[in-house]
Amino acid sequence: MGGPEAIGTVGDIGRHCKAANDLVAALGGVVLGQEPVIREAVAALIARGHVLLEGVPGTAKTLLVRSLSLSLGLEFRRIQFTPDLMPSDITGVNQLTALGTFSFRAGPIFGDLILGDEINRAPAKTQAALLEAMQERSVTVDGVSHPLSPAFTVFATQNPIEFEGTYPLPEAELDRFLVKIVLGYPAAETEQGVLHRVLSGFEADDPGSYGIEPGVGGVGLADLRAAARQVRVEASLVRYVTTIVRATRTTPSLTLGASPRGSVALLKLAQATALLDGRDYVVPDDVKSVAPAVLRHRISVAPELELEGVTPDAALAAILEQVEAPR
Repeated sequence: MGGPEAIGTVGDIGRHCKAANDLVAALGGVVLGQEPVIREAVAALIARGHVLLEGVPGTAKTLLVRSLSLSLGLEFRRIQFTPDLMPSDITGVNQLTALGTFSFRAGPIFGDLILGDEINRAPAKTQAALLEAMQERSVTVDGVSHPLSPAFTVFATQNPIEFEGTYPLPEAELDRFLVKIVLGYPAAETEQGVLHRVLSGFEADDPGSYGIEPGVGGVGLADLRAAARQVRVEASLVRYVTTIVRATRTTPSLTLGASPRGSVALLKLAQATALLDGRDYVVPDDVKSVAPAVLRHRISVAPELELEGVTPDAALAAILEQVEAPR
């Protein structure tokens, strides 16, 4: 695969832009009516970040991740989080062999795209094990560190309407997710389209019915990531990013602002978005468009305002309105 030194010309940007948009289009043919969600998920993967998917059951969260792995030829692993799930159930264990030695048996975390289903049902110890994997891209078992796949990315899901038997994710773990993507119910036309697809033979549990060919666009994930890192960001845009994030820490309506990791996430996702739009430079609209997904899970609205219906997205919209964008 090509490295950063092979990227940078207009032709290269165009090639990578086409590959990324071919990927979005391929996913759009499977996950109907969710193009903004698909674009955010693809951009986050290109930006080498983990994704938190929030939506009620049946809104194609699993289908999205499975389709993404299939289209890129990556290994898909699904972990169902439950209250009795132990850290070793996801990381793996050392087993005693017949020869009297120990052999490491890797857990399901050793894949490329990991779907952590209902992550907020896992107890604190298991969430901590996942936290290390997400941050360090390795797991430690009995004092030995085991590296994860270079493509390793966690797509975690949580149900916004169920609270019984759940363990709210701590701020430290939420901060490890590059974006939080919210999936809603599809429009009536889209839902009818889903039914027509089912009548024509589509089955969500049968990847063979998706109609996706592995290796969309002939460009690998490593190439897309390297291309995104070459997208130029002017000094004025760097100031714009930091001003937005720092404003979340001083706005009276918020009791918790975004950390410096939020600034890094906003910068990286803006670069990936520019690549999707076929540009080798970031513009203010790139930052504005991805700010809600990057910051909504990193901030907390004051309780009294939350009771009045103020949401994190509304608070962020107010900040983006107040912070002057560079010209």
